Amino acid sequence: MKRTLTLILCLTLVVAMLFTGCAVKEEAAEVVEKAEEKVEEAVEEAMDTIKIVYIPKNEGNPYFDSIIAGFQEASGELGFEFTTVAPATAEATSQLSFIKAEIQRGVDVIAISPNSSDALNQVFQEAMDAGIKVVIVNSDIPGSEAYRDVAILPMDFNITGIEQVKLMSSLIDGEGEIAILSATTDAPDQNFWIEGMKEALELPEYSGMTLVEVAYGDDQPQKSLTETEALLTKYPDLRGIISPTTVGVAAAAQAVETAQRFPQVQVTGLGTPNQMRRFIEEGVVEAFQLWSPKDEGYLAAYISVGLVEGTIEAAEGNTFDVPNLGANEFLKDNVVITGPPFTFTIDNIGDFNF
Repeated sequence: MKRTLTLILCLTLVVAMLFTGCAVKEEAAEVVEKAEEKVEEAVEEAMDTIKIVYIPKNEGNPYFDSIIAGFQEASGELGFEFTTVAPATAEATSQLSFIKAEIQRGVDVIAISPNSSDALNQVFQEAMDAGIKVVIVNSDIPGSEAYRDVAILPMDFNITGIEQVKLMSSLIDGEGEIAILSATTDAPDQNFWIEGMKEALELPEYSGMTLVEVAYGDDQPQKSLTETEALLTKYPDLRGIISPTTVGVAAAAQAVETAQRFPQVQVTGLGTPNQMRRFIEEGVVEAFQLWSPKDEGYLAAYISVGLVEGTIEAAEGNTFDVPNLGANEFLKDNVVITGPPFTFTIDNIGDFNF
């Protein structure tokens, strides 16, 4: 946009000088006036362009790269200005300075996958007080719904935990010791899923499975690898590891592969097809789950633009349509569900590329 404005101004000056040199001042003035009008129109267009920023939990996470791809696709369709920034690590307050910077920049929407369920509430309030829409993507901030406009979940998180336990049960015939490898101790989405797993393990159909430990790899590949190695050493009879984080599930698979503990130790969790493809094809992992993170970003973008333009109102029961995704509905506390989970196996992983 800046380049366009500069070009228009330069052309204005050139034309003005040419006509002045020819002493045709009236025509020169008319050309200059029209050029100035175009400059004003361009400036107004730049000011009217909706600015959306997405702040993932941390850099270099392929899962969040897929969400970014969804925002980018929607940006090409809707014409908003899209940027993304992220901290290097996923500590509870690592996103704080980035949010403050975007408030100062004057964006219209801050979309974020928060690293904490409550540590960012004050700065979210600052954003909302400045007229900025706050859109939580891929999780929520339970109990703090007043500090955001909408939360977009990849699926119904109430069933994520039990779905993971159900899948693990099918892999180990419902018997044996299992462990969980999570992200950070503060991660709101993982913690909610883990509680669901624990509740599921209390059901009669899963009574043959015993949870021996919940480990935390902080969504860092090396630490997740080290934590998995420790689990394999500490529990020689371990039968399964559930890792509801894309970084963790890949690290767990790598550790089990290196230790040659498969198929005795089954690894499952939430991962991306590209990340887990080799482990599936080589038989290290038999099955894992996810949804479409790209669809999450795409949906979040359409909701964000609709909120800013006033074409979408976030209120329980309200419905709206999104291209390629169909009809969507705001649930309680303005939560929107992207879609159901999907189980990837050797039979279908070749159909996906993200």
